[in-house]
This record gives sequence, C-alpha cells and structure tokens, in this order.
Amino acid sequence: MAALCAEFGDLVQIKKQLISVISLCKDRGLLHSAKWASELAFALDPLPKDELPSPPPFTEEDARDLDAVTLAKSYFDLKEYDRAAYFLRACCSQKAYFLYMYSRYLSGEKKKDDETVDSLGPLEKGQVRNEALRELRVELSKKHSAGELDGFALYLYGVVLRKLDLLKEAVDVLVEALHALPLHWGAWLELSNLVTNIDMLKSLSLPDCWVKDFFMAQMYTELQMIKEALQKYHSLIQAGFSKSTYIISQIAVAYHNIRDIDQALALFNELREQDPCRIDNMDTFSNLLYVKGMKPELSYLAHNLVEIDKYRVETCCVIGNYYSLRSQHEKAALYFQRALKLNPRCLGAWTLMGHEYMEMKNTSAAIQAYRHAIEVNKRDYRAWYGLGQTYEILKMPFYCLYYYRKAHQLRPNDSRMLVALGESYEKLSQQGEAKKEQLEHAEVSTALRYLGQYYFKNKLYDEASLCAQRCCDYNDAREEGKALLRQISQVRDQTETPSADLFAPLSNNNTPVRRVSPLNLISFTP
Repeated sequence: MAALCAEFGDLVQIKKQLISVISLCKDRGLLHSAKWASELAFALDPLPKDELPSPPPFTEEDARDLDAVTLAKSYFDLKEYDRAAYFLRACCSQKAYFLYMYSRYLSGEKKKDDETVDSLGPLEKGQVRNEALRELRVELSKKHSAGELDGFALYLYGVVLRKLDLLKEAVDVLVEALHALPLHWGAWLELSNLVTNIDMLKSLSLPDCWVKDFFMAQMYTELQMIKEALQKYHSLIQAGFSKSTYIISQIAVAYHNIRDIDQALALFNELREQDPCRIDNMDTFSNLLYVKGMKPELSYLAHNLVEIDKYRVETCCVIGNYYSLRSQHEKAALYFQRALKLNPRCLGAWTLMGHEYMEMKNTSAAIQAYRHAIEVNKRDYRAWYGLGQTYEILKMPFYCLYYYRKAHQLRPNDSRMLVALGESYEKLSQQGEAKKEQLEHAEVSTALRYLGQYYFKNKLYDEASLCAQRCCDYNDAREEGKALLRQISQVRDQTETPSADLFAPLSNNNTPVRRVSPLNLISFTP
C-alpha cells in the first residue's frame, strides 16, 4: 500500500483545516479551490460545535480595509473586475492586495477572451494576450523580492509567470506558494500543469502535508502511472475518505485512461447515483459510453445534462459525442466548437474535434485541432496519436513517425502506439525496427476481427462494439471495424425511437461567450 502522510491519523484536524481554507478561498474568490475543499469536508464526519475552528485573526489593516473589501468583493462576485480593482487600489491588507491584483488579472483575461471570440474562428491561431500580465509581473516581482507576498499572492504570481511562458520561474514560485499555504488546492493544480515527467516530479521540494498525497495521486494519473495512482487513491479511501465523490471520479478517470471500460463505467454510474446533478467529468463518462456504443445511455446522459446546464463545456462535449456515435459528424463538430467558445482551453474538445474532422476527411482542420490540444496539454497522447494518423493518411511517413513516437513515449504500454510505430518503420524500410511490432500487430488485429464477428452473431453487441472500435486502430482491420460498427448501429436503431434533432438548434449567435471568472483560472482538465 502506498505510504500516506502521518497527518491522516487525525481526521478531526484535517476537517478543521478544510473548514478554515474554505473560508479563506471564498473570501478571495477562489471558487474552484473552495469547491474542492468543500467536497472533501463533506466526506468527513461533522464536527461538534465546540470543535469548529476559530475564524482567522483580524488585523488593524483588515479593519481599516473592511468596507472597501466588502464593496469590492460584491463587484468582483458580479464579474465587475475593473470596478472592484478601483475601490481596492488604496488598501493595505494582504486580503485586499490579493483581491486587487486578482481583479486586474481576471479583467485582462476577460478582455482577452472577448477579443479572441469576436475576431477569430474556432481554428484560427491568433496572438491575443492578456495585456495586464506584464504589468502584474513587474509589481508582484517587487513585492516578492521584498518578501511581502503571502501564500495566495505567491500563487497568483506563479499563474502570471506561467501565462507569460516563464515556466521555470513559475514552478519555483508555486512551490514557494505551497510551502506558505499547503492547503490551497489551486496552487497544487497549477503546479501539476507544469510537471512534465516523473523525474521532474521527484525533484520538487514539496511541503509534507496531507494534501500532497492528493497531488501525487493526480500526478500519477497525468503521467500515465495508473497503478501507482490507484494505489494512492485506495489508500486515501482507507484513510477515511471513503465517501469522497472526488476520489471516486478520479479513480474512474484512471480506469478510463487504461481502457478498463467496464470498471470505469461502474464507477461513473455509482458517482451519478451519489451526485445526480454532477457535470464534472461527465464528458469522460460519455467517452466510455461512446466506445461501448451505448447509444440510448449516451442520449439519456446528454438530455439530463442539457436540463441541468446546457451551456457547460462538458454538456457540449457529451452532445458532440452523441452525434458522433450517430455518424452525424458535422453536428458533432459544431458542438465541440460550441464547447471551445465557452472555454478555448478545453483539452477534450480540441481532441474530439480533431477526430470529427478526420471522419469528415478534413485533414487540414484536424491537424490544427490536434495542435491546439497539444498547446493546452503536451501530455495528451491522443492528440499526438491523432496527428500521426493524419500524416499517415497524407502519406508523410517521417512526420507520422515523429508523432507516433511522441504518443508512444506518453503511453509506452499501449499496443496501438506500438503497432503504429511498427507500420511507420516498415513504410520507411526500417525493417529491423518494424519486426519488433509486426507479430503483435498481426495477432491482435486478426483476433479482434474474429471476436467482433463472433460476438455480433451471438447478439453480444456491447462486446462486438468494443472489438470493432479496437479494429479501427489497425490499418488492415479499420474498414472491417467501421463496417461492423455500422451493422451494430443499425441493429440498435431498430429498437430506438428515431428523433431528428434531440437538442436545442445550433446557432453561433445564441452561444454565450465564456465570461472569465474565478472558476476558469485553472486550466487543468481530469
């Protein structure tokens, strides 16, 4: 069992810490971090009244700034960031300073995204930047040199440095922020976006706090070290977090990443029972339903999410997957575009849109979509693999070999990457390298074709669909796989009530532009 921090022996103390940090994050508009801490706190037993933590100390500076901070926070909550910053400009307390700088940062992000949506199409590159970043960096740097930044301000400084592509400096400042305030989950998440490999992870000097175990579990998942991630999450469950929906969702995502589809589906169904209005991670759930060809279940999920919040990114991705499963690829691509209007840094939407353009034989658009996905997260093996497939179609073997190698580095145990590499080497007449892959390729693709037909004849459509999906990963079995998927879809359609367009009409004019808020500061996507 993975070793856990000794602090897990005192769950009462952890509960007190969570309650305290929830209040601190809410006061500063850090809603994602407050939500994460609230979900963990809910999973622990309630505290008696006399054991509830005391409020944080109130300084003279806090008292002087109280009216201005209260007024500015009301504007901040309504996303009037410039107005909030104006009334905080003369304040001195640490809370007021953070809100002042954070308001300016979010104002710049909001203007950047408004300009991006107004001037660019979904695939155009664009060089729109947050104009406030450089000024914020100068001011925060001076305070940092003077040792005047608290944990929250250090976190914001790290975010600014990352946005300016000063990655090494960002890592150092975020690690400093964690030592100053180890309970702030947002700082851990920002750091996770900057860790590129296990060696870098091991080299970080992180605080010895119980939150570190949650961070390590997430990093193991991100780095495709799924066995280690699952060990860590199961240890956290045994330590007292057995009721945590966050941990259940993370374990489901881990199983999804290793293609253990049945186990992942079971966990997502359990999650839906415990939290039926949840939208987080439902796009990943829909990926699983898509792979299994579970059209009625995917349709139900899409309808359900539309009723809850039709303009969430995850909802648009689920609807896109539904239309893709129905082979309505133009509609699917439009919904992924809608997701990207709501959040241009949505990794899954870029990758899925690349897949749709591939289905529509629009290789140029597919390449652009996959490249955008890599810009959001260089660890996304699906985008590297998709680029490899695209260049393979374009008969550019040196390019496709490069991208397949990248995908293989990220997923060394995935047979699809090995097969793709083998075929690329073969086309380049590198027979020695190709032979390492050929035997497995021939055996696997032949077995999948046979099993798919066997399951279909015996009316085991879920199993047949899974084999057909995997056939599509092999060039010599791809067409048979697609044909079998069409047969399965026709059989299922006979038992499904036909419907022309199940969701709201698409229109670029009625899609609300994403408004940057504290919810969108963190770019991470599980």
